[in-house]
Amino acid sequence: MTRIRRSLAGASALAVGAVATAVLGFAAPASAHVTVNPKDATQGGYGRIAFRVPNESDTASTTKLEVVLPENAPVGSVSTMPVPGWTVAVEKRKVDPPIEVHGSQITEAVSKLTWTASGDAGIKPGQFQEFPVSLGPLPQVDRMVFKTLQTYSDGNVSRWIEEPTPGGEEPENPAPVLTLTAASPSASAAPVAADAAARADDDDDEAEGNGLATGLGIAGLVAGLGGLVLGGLAYSRTRREPAAKA
Repeated sequence: MTRIRRSLAGASALAVGAVATAVLGFAAPASAHVTVNPKDATQGGYGRIAFRVPNESDTASTTKLEVVLPENAPVGSVSTMPVPGWTVAVEKRKVDPPIEVHGSQITEAVSKLTWTASGDAGIKPGQFQEFPVSLGPLPQVDRMVFKTLQTYSDGNVSRWIEEPTPGGEEPENPAPVLTLTAASPSASAAPVAADAAARADDDDDEAEGNGLATGLGIAGLVAGLGGLVLGGLAYSRTRREPAAKA
């Protein structure tokens, strides 16, 4: 009888533990981390992205954000949008071979962006901030991984530097990832088709103009011939009439 009671007590404890785990599991919020938005862009084009930075601390503010651009995917042009209350420092590195941008060879590329809050502009608990960036031409790679450091006012640093594994689970401290896709052939053919249509319209307009000019020329010729005929008839009639007697 005692053994049965112990078994029932153990089973009850396991059941309570399972219920508590389930409740706590559903109640616990997912860990927020730095992300890039939008998450997709097109290879070879220019993109406007924003690093979205949530504050995970209950007591400290985020005062600095450091974003490292991937070395295996250099970008020729990088510009930042002003963020009120924040300053940005841009670091560059040499690239070899150079990057071609609009026919020019670029030997330097941005390697790191560092935003620093001034005064009371830090990201406070329960808030988030976006840091917009324009960059391009985007490289011919499948993705760009931006390893990021998030520094708090209390000195703590969140290191969002782990690269995701294809088909694997999300890392504990994932780095922001921008997925790049190849340009659509239809998108590149659209300007060609538009140009061909414009040329066709120009040809039609030219043909209409030529036809109008030809028609006017024929009408003028007919009118000229008509004038000559009438003039000849008047001259013949004059010669047939007898001269008036004095």
